[in-house]
Amino acid sequence: MSLAPEQVRQFRTRGYTSAPQFFDKREIAAMQAEVERFQQEGLVRNVAVEGDGKTRAKTAANLQLIPLHDKSNLFRALPFEPKVLDAVSQLIGDPFILHLDQMFLKPARHGVGTSWHQDNAYFKIRDPLMGTAMWIAVHDATVENGTIHVIPESFREALEHTRDTYSDHHIRCYPPEEKAVPIELPAGGVAFFCYGTPHCTLANRTDGERAGIAFHFLRNDFISDGNFHRIQLTGPDATQGRKEYGVEVAGTWEREIGQVLRG
Repeated sequence: MSLAPEQVRQFRTRGYTSAPQFFDKREIAAMQAEVERFQQEGLVRNVAVEGDGKTRAKTAANLQLIPLHDKSNLFRALPFEPKVLDAVSQLIGDPFILHLDQMFLKPARHGVGTSWHQDNAYFKIRDPLMGTAMWIAVHDATVENGTIHVIPESFREALEHTRDTYSDHHIRCYPPEEKAVPIELPAGGVAFFCYGTPHCTLANRTDGERAGIAFHFLRNDFISDGNFHRIQLTGPDATQGRKEYGVEVAGTWEREIGQVLRG
């Protein structure tokens, strides 16, 4: 799916953009089924703690699963889908890699958010516009259930980060929250934001769970050292997944959707 020129312009000037109708109903149903499977198989982990950085939260829950590619053929295939490759290429250029994949799930009523942070505080690339997250709303994402929020036009400033005492491993920053913009999306909608854009999610106070899937993409000439995923998606070194996974993954998205929906 090609992004419109104004979407690309918004990303490059404000640090983020969104595409509300990126995935269709069938694709959404498959993603929702995989999220449910992750829970049923006990794969998710609650990263929320009581404010001391270590004691597991008794009621609050911020459920995380990282990585996804080794647990789901569906999510392994998703970054190879042409509409994903086209959109990311428009935003950061080619060639690029898959850098990270993860899921966050906020249970109904007691799901807590992920504190403000910049991805570049973890990744530390030279130009924060050369990496982008693709955040997928697996369920409708609203202000009421704690959708993602961003601070526009703030991606060039590297904010100081400290340990997040309400998470067992995250770091956080303190941007000017009065400038925050919520990105509300229907299920299947996508937000793109560059590595320098401060972002957070808020608490889910509704009666339904809300999950977000995040893929991070990085242009090759900005790869730095670090223990992150490196799947070559475009360029002359791309092998459609054969080198990294031992099988050809490109072109399997529709097949994997069918397998998930058939159960």
